[in-house]
Amino acid sequence: MMPVRRDLRFDLPIERTKDWHGLGSHVTHFFNALSLLFPAGERFFMDSVRNYRDRIDDPVLKRQVLGFIGQEAMHTREHVEYNELMQANRLPARKLDQRVWKVLGFMKRVLPHSVQLAHTVAAEHYTAMLADWLLRDPTRLAGSVEGYRQMWIWHALEETEHKAVSFDVWNAVMKPGLRRYLIRIGVYLVTTLTFWPTVFLMHVTLLWRDRAARHRLRGMLRMIAFLYGPRRGLFPCIAGEWLSYFRPGFHPWDHDNRHHLARVDALVAAYGDHDDAPSGRGRANALAPLASGR
Repeated sequence: MMPVRRDLRFDLPIERTKDWHGLGSHVTHFFNALSLLFPAGERFFMDSVRNYRDRIDDPVLKRQVLGFIGQEAMHTREHVEYNELMQANRLPARKLDQRVWKVLGFMKRVLPHSVQLAHTVAAEHYTAMLADWLLRDPTRLAGSVEGYRQMWIWHALEETEHKAVSFDVWNAVMKPGLRRYLIRIGVYLVTTLTFWPTVFLMHVTLLWRDRAARHRLRGMLRMIAFLYGPRRGLFPCIAGEWLSYFRPGFHPWDHDNRHHLARVDALVAAYGDHDDAPSGRGRANALAPLASGR
C-alpha cells in the first residue's frame, strides 16, 4: 500500500467548534481532545521514522516513508488550524498543545531512537484502530457538521492507508528476536497507560471550559454510550484489535480493511487543491494569523 500525499482543505465553521458532532458537545470535545494531540504527535512520528530513513534499503519502503511523512505533514497543518478554532472560542487549545510538545520534546531528548520508533509504531496502531472504528460505521459521525465530518473521514482514510509504514520500518531496522518483540510490547503497554489518561484529561479540561456543556447530563450519557456501549462503543469495538498487537507475528495488514480507501477519490474531488479553486476556498474564516501561532 503506497501512501499518497493529498492537499485537502475543509470548511470548518468557527461557531460550531464546540458542538460540531451530531451527538453534541461532550462527544465533540472527545474528538477535539484527540485533535490537540496531533500537531506534536505527528511531528514526533515523522521524526522517529526519519531517524532511520538512511538505514532502509528497500526502495518501495523508502517511497512509502516519503508518502507517510507527506500525509502526516498535511494532517499536522489541518489540525493546527482546527485547534486554533478552539482557541478562538476561548478553549485552552494552545496551552494544552504546548504541554504535548513539551512531553514529546523531552521524550526525543532522552529516549533512544529505537524506543521513539516503537512509540510511533504503537501510536500508529492506535490511530489505525480509531480510524477503522470510525470508517466501518457511518453513523458514528452522523448528523455532524459537514466540514468537520469530512475532515475526520479524510484523516481516518489516510491513517488506514499508511498504517503499516512505521511498523515495516521497525521490522526493517531492528534485529529480529526476543528483544525486538519485548521492546515493541513494552512500549505498547506504556503508550496505552499514557495515551488514554492524556485524552481523558484534555477532554475534561475542554468540557470544563465549555460552560454550556458542563452540566448537560444527557450529553454525558451519550458520550458514555459512544465510548463504552457494549455493541457499538469505541472501547468494546477495538478490544480485539488492541489484543492482536501482542502476537509475535503481528502485522497491521492482518486486519485488511483497505476497502475503505475506495472513498478517497470522492474526497479528493470535493476538497482537493484545484488550480481553478478560488483563493481561500475550503476554510472561510479570519483565522489565518492564528494558524501558525502556538
